[in-house]
Amino acid sequence: MTYRVMTVCTGNICRSPMAEVVLRARFTAAGLAEEVVVDSTGVSDEERGNPIDQRARRVLVAHGYAGGGGHRARQVEASELAERDLVLPMTALHARALRRLDPDANVVMLRRFDPSAPAVTDPRDERRLDIDDPWFGGPLEFEHCLAQIEAAADGVVAYVRDGLALG
Repeated sequence: MTYRVMTVCTGNICRSPMAEVVLRARFTAAGLAEEVVVDSTGVSDEERGNPIDQRARRVLVAHGYAGGGGHRARQVEASELAERDLVLPMTALHARALRRLDPDANVVMLRRFDPSAPAVTDPRDERRLDIDDPWFGGPLEFEHCLAQIEAAADGVVAYVRDGLALG
């Protein structure tokens, strides 16, 4: 059984490809690289075809990750959501857009898997789980974004491992 995970941000050049790279590394470290496929998309097509942002690539490489060299931004399509076991949006706005595309998709805010993230029970408060957009910032904002992604990554691995055991 292959478990499919998709990370989603706005343009698919910063947050979601960073999360894709981090999750792939964590699944590999957990011995799940053969069972789990991770990809990323954006809710917008404004960056379609563009590579990962160079600032995102630099922070990934500085922390020992692959730099996402073959990445090309693309917009999520409704048909893809039904093909994914877990869809991880970076913000509440992304989550709402995804749920409109496919109300049955398993859309879970990435930071829900961060044990130090705020406890959110009301979906209207999901914005408290937003991963900050580093686009308008500098190196520190990209470092902060990576830290938020990394804080949730092990929780995602545990969730997927449980899903594979049940499947």
